[in-house]
Amino acid sequence: MPKTKKAKDEKSAKKDKKNKQGRLDTRAGGSSVDDEKGLDFARAWVEFPDPADDEQVFRCDLTWLTSRWNCIFGSGCQGIQAGRADDGCCTLGAHFSDEDDEKRVAEHVARLTPDIWQNHAEGTENGWVSEDDEGSRQTRPYQGSCIFQNRPGFSGGAGCSLHILALKEGREPLETKPDVCWQLPIRRTYEWIDRPDDTRVLQVSIGEYDRRGWGPGGHDLHWWCTSATSAHGAGEPVYVSYRPELIELMGKAGYDRLVELCEERLASQLPLVAPHPADPAR
Repeated sequence: MPKTKKAKDEKSAKKDKKNKQGRLDTRAGGSSVDDEKGLDFARAWVEFPDPADDEQVFRCDLTWLTSRWNCIFGSGCQGIQAGRADDGCCTLGAHFSDEDDEKRVAEHVARLTPDIWQNHAEGTENGWVSEDDEGSRQTRPYQGSCIFQNRPGFSGGAGCSLHILALKEGREPLETKPDVCWQLPIRRTYEWIDRPDDTRVLQVSIGEYDRRGWGPGGHDLHWWCTSATSAHGAGEPVYVSYRPELIELMGKAGYDRLVELCEERLASQLPLVAPHPADPAR
């Protein structure tokens, strides 16, 4: 079910707070990477009513959603920690958004086998969940990255074992992975808007999960892909390549309307207004 109900705005704020923790030392020994284009540039936002909920509106960043970003894990990703490119963005583990998130992931962890989870013995014997300094639960860091991270050369495949499980079973990875993992690099936020006519509407923003999305520690990441030119140039724009995730975040009706607006933007014969600076030139 789409997770855009009004009760979720407090949950979202709590989740963002969790993502701010433990990210201040990840650039130790490293330096910024030249292909990042920075954080502050013109963006084209569009707002439209949620076709499935008249008390909710979507505010979507078309600059990001029509960009040619794609995940380059294992194919040029430089990682969020210097010297650990093979970890990608999985170095610190993932905080669970709530109890339901952890319970859902646990159901899939139970089906992981040693042939697709390199740390199966460690995880099943000593656990795969830990708590941070504030008592928030997350996937356990183990030997420098998330315990579900398979190392290069592992026969079952490098990368997230929960992701590998989903592909093996013909599922979307969003079904098996923690919320924060499958949502990246899409960021959904909530804000109640009081209108001049004394009505109130929930504004759901869908945009880029840039360095600021991580909280203050995001500026200390060794490298981050969303504004990096090396991660832009895919054949399909984000709104197409991330269709399953966006439907989960917005609902099918909201996503369909987003597609119409994105296609109108890309079909224009005029120069694109506020293109993503990391995209290749049109």
